[in-house]
Amino acid sequence: MELSSSIEAVREAVWGPAMVALLLGCGIYLSIRTGFVQLTRFRDWWRGTILSLFRDKGVRQGKGNQSLSQFQALTTALAATVGTGNIAGVATAILTGGPGAVFWMWISAFFGMCTKYAEALLAVRYRYRDKAGNWMGGAMVYLGRGVRGPLGKGLAIAFCLFAALAAFGIGNMTQVNAIAGAFRYLAPGLPAWGVGLAVMALAAPVLLGGIRRIGAVTERLVPLMSILYILGGLGVILFYGENLGRAFRQIFQGAFSLQAAGGGLAGTAMARALRYGVARGVFSNEAGLGSASMAHAAADVENPVQQGYWGIFEVFADTIVVCTITALVLLTAFDGEQLGSLGLQGAQLSMAAFGAVYGPGGEVLLALSLCLFAFSTVIGWSYYGNRAITFLLGPGASRPYTLVYILAILGGCTGSLELVWNVADILNGLMTIPNVIGLLFLSGEVARLTRRSCAALSARL
Repeated sequence: MELSSSIEAVREAVWGPAMVALLLGCGIYLSIRTGFVQLTRFRDWWRGTILSLFRDKGVRQGKGNQSLSQFQALTTALAATVGTGNIAGVATAILTGGPGAVFWMWISAFFGMCTKYAEALLAVRYRYRDKAGNWMGGAMVYLGRGVRGPLGKGLAIAFCLFAALAAFGIGNMTQVNAIAGAFRYLAPGLPAWGVGLAVMALAAPVLLGGIRRIGAVTERLVPLMSILYILGGLGVILFYGENLGRAFRQIFQGAFSLQAAGGGLAGTAMARALRYGVARGVFSNEAGLGSASMAHAAADVENPVQQGYWGIFEVFADTIVVCTITALVLLTAFDGEQLGSLGLQGAQLSMAAFGAVYGPGGEVLLALSLCLFAFSTVIGWSYYGNRAITFLLGPGASRPYTLVYILAILGGCTGSLELVWNVADILNGLMTIPNVIGLLFLSGEVARLTRRSCAALSARL
């Protein structure tokens, strides 16, 4: 009990106001240095990402055996970011921070677009081929090669250590536990170990097949699961359309409420909304963690700025689209100020909203979406952990790490994961610190490449 309480206290300290200020401050600083590229270059990054899929076949098909197309790099990164946090995490943010947390989630996403733009840009700028011909890139590479001296090497090692360990928690065991929970809801008699074995059987061929197979799976899985959930969520929002005005009013009023929260001082309600909105937004889109940079580094692209545009779109799709739909589903189906009185937690709230509109089939739809989201995260984070351990220990560590990662799936389905969640949160926070320090050091490089390349890139798109 004392150990659990101590870990909880550490988690609260790591993800306290200082971390929120660091992440938000980094996004604001990078936005200023790049001239708010997410806004001023909106036309370029929109045309260079989602619209290019209908125009440029090369964006959809990688040319090298050890490379990903730009779309596959995006879907691999989205596979890791679009997970249970988009459903359960948003509900938790509203329950703990009030409806106003949604507004601060949007603000963090706006500045997070530039943070992830910088991560993807630097991933391509500093990547290199290893002896096997695979791209080696990501936060650990731009930290080690871009930040000079012992500081850069220390930041790279710290990032890899935390990322390799965090993959087992936030990217694996917590996700498959959500899958087991969904199946227990749909089929109460189904044993958790059976679900674990099934997930292992599905995941193993993908994870052992390397980055090309991961990319091939995610480019099909991510659009399918996103469209399935988005259409279902929009149906709920339309059904409760008369409550949209109330939902937005509660979001904006809660974001700037000066009321006391929990008997505290005036203004604490706003502080809670800001803290949980920013924290859950980062959990969802991972802007600042540096994790997605490893997927972007494998993209078959030469221009770093062009890949940076995909980083912007990634945050837009994950938070502005998917998380907003979850928030509006909850705030239109229920009174946002009364959510806590329902006695439901996390994904249970979304299931109740879907069930009220679609009946039992709606709950099945939500459970299926949750399983797909969680499974995609398992796939994406396996690559992140693999790249981190390979950077630390060499190529020989890759296969053993993947095998242990696959075995951990069974433990995630059968175990109680409150402790794992807390440890994973701590590791995620700790891997954020060296990455953000590196981004601040390399902000000048990001600004220089943006100024030099944007004009030429805009002319070609």
